[in-house]
This record gives sequence, C-alpha cells and structure tokens, in this order.
Amino acid sequence: MLRKTFENDIQQLKDDLLLLGSLVEQQTLDAVEALKKRDLEAARGIYAADAKINEKRFAIENQVMILIATQQPMAHDLRLLASILEVSAELERMGDYAKGMATINIRMGDEPLLKPLIDVPRMAQIASSMLHRALTAFVNEDAETAKAIPKEDDEVDALYDQVYRELMTFVIKDPKTIDRANYMLWAAHNLERMADRVTNICERTIFIVTGEIKEIDSSNDEMMGK
Repeated sequence: MLRKTFENDIQQLKDDLLLLGSLVEQQTLDAVEALKKRDLEAARGIYAADAKINEKRFAIENQVMILIATQQPMAHDLRLLASILEVSAELERMGDYAKGMATINIRMGDEPLLKPLIDVPRMAQIASSMLHRALTAFVNEDAETAKAIPKEDDEVDALYDQVYRELMTFVIKDPKTIDRANYMLWAAHNLERMADRVTNICERTIFIVTGEIKEIDSSNDEMMGK
C-alpha cells in the first residue's frame, strides 16, 4: 500500500511537471506573437502570468522535498526526484525568458520593430516543440528520444546567427538603430537559451535511466562526461 501511494505521488509530480511545461510553452509562443504584433496589453499579461509559473515550480519543489524526507527513496526513485527538482528549475528559467520578451515589448513602447519578425517566431516554434517532446520523454523515461532531441538545437543556433547577421547589417547602415537591434537580439537570445535548457532536460532523462550524468554535445552527437 505504501509503495502504491508513493507511485501515485510520483505520477502526480510528473503530471504537474507537464502542466508547468505547457504553461512555459504557451507563454513563450504568446510572448513572441505579442512582440510580432507589438501588442503591449498582451505583453503585460504575459509579464504578470510569470508569477503562476514560479508558484507552480515551488509547489513541485516542495512536494519533492516532502517525498524525499518521508519516503527515503533509493537508487532510481531518488534519481527521478532529484531530476524533477532540476527540470522544474529549468522550466521556471524558461518562463523567465518569456517574461523577458514581454519586457522587451513593453520597453519598446510605441517604437516599431526594426524589421518584421520571421526567424524569431521560427525559433520559438522549434524550441517549444523540443521542450514538449523532451518533457514527454522525461516522464516516460525514454532515453533514446532524449538523446535525439538536442540535435535540433543546431537549427535554433543557425537561426540565431542569421538574426544576428541581419541586425548587424542594419546597425552598420544606420548606427541609430542599435537600440532596436539590441531588443530583437535579446528576444532571439532568450529563445536560443531556451533550446539549450531543453538539452539539460534530456540529459536528466538519460541520468534517470542509466544513472550516469553526461553532457549531450548536440553539434557532433557525441556523449561527453561532465
């Protein structure tokens, strides 16, 4: 009976983690859409909604600590609980990136975008898709899928480099555009970092399954010990 209760508690934590992930995904996509449309009201709503993500993260953390203290988990269960702590923190940080993009939007005020957003929304779609699948792999303890997802980070990095080059072209032609260029680069950088953190989630999935903490090098698909 005690084991069954513990398993139910673990499943609830996984469900809560998926809910937190869905909040982060939506916040990310909404923040980019609000920036694209220069919707300041939506941006303020995204900024305020970050508190819900923080609250959910800390609730997960609290429940994990209770289970560790009361159930004294060993081996696989302890790795899982420790990884849930880590992943919830990663998700909270990703939520901060969405909040950061809302901040950009608000700070720009009535200023127009330097150029239409094309690559930044593509970055958001890829990073959000990576996150969704990484969390599914995490709760299913699917190490093979977790190993494959970080390869897509190269596509996000390539889009970031493209955004950077385009913005620098604008700045070189007209140095007065530097502030607006920096705002867009900040948004792109947040999405690039989001994809990097998805890789951290994948590493935790592999840790749960194998007991080994290894760094996934997405650039050459090699596994290197930390």
